Amino acid sequence: MTATTVRHPAVAGRFYPADPQVLRSEVCSYLASERSQKPVRALGCLAPHAGYMYSGHVAGAVFSEVEIPERCIVLCPNHTGMGQPLSIISEGAWETPLGDVPVDSGLASALERRFPLLREDTVAHRNEHGAEVELPFLQIRQPRLRFVPIALGTGQFEILSQFGEAMAEVIAAHGGSILIVASSDMNHYESDAITRVKDQSAIEAILRLDALALYQVVTQQHVSMCGFGPAVAMLTATKKLGARSAELVKYATSGDISGDHDLVVGYAGIIVR
Repeated sequence: MTATTVRHPAVAGRFYPADPQVLRSEVCSYLASERSQKPVRALGCLAPHAGYMYSGHVAGAVFSEVEIPERCIVLCPNHTGMGQPLSIISEGAWETPLGDVPVDSGLASALERRFPLLREDTVAHRNEHGAEVELPFLQIRQPRLRFVPIALGTGQFEILSQFGEAMAEVIAAHGGSILIVASSDMNHYESDAITRVKDQSAIEAILRLDALALYQVVTQQHVSMCGFGPAVAMLTATKKLGARSAELVKYATSGDISGDHDLVVGYAGIIVR
């Protein structure tokens, strides 16, 4: 991928508005309606990535409450199953209706050197929405945003944990503020009642900053949390960077919007400091 290569939106017009003015207005409405305090400096966060009509208010709650630095690492799952299991893009830019977001090549290259299992791979990202849907929120909160997109298609705890440790070392070496965004929805397509119980177990593990406990809850209690890999890596990294607490800023299910409580998806917004 060359420095002039632009990754075009895959889900604009479906997950979020393709019209720039409509998109900006919608994102700003989510941010403004959810802000309850002065934004805080955070090491990481968990934010949902569903269509904005369902999860935008939860994402807005997260991104309105944290300071968005000029550099972010956005970790997402690999929903398509395409490409490499640990896929990074280290050059170019990502286009959204609000404009292009440059990839932080220096930070990406440092991550690749420190963790060679990462592979330069555009295929995994081409149709993946998990990182893309976070960008408009980040762009509006931080106009000078540069980021590193990484899609994690592995569920192996050892690899996720090792990657988290490596990510922490790179962030510490770079200095300055770098936010790790773990993009994930919670339990999928069970009843609202069951989903809330399952999600609560996973959320409690995250709030304890316990990456292994989260992995065990997800795998043993069959919580279909699509981005548990990004969450495990984020928790591992932030813990090593000195995180002391996590806060649940908002939780909801798709049933809160659709009125259908038989088959829902859960959404959690969490800040790690």
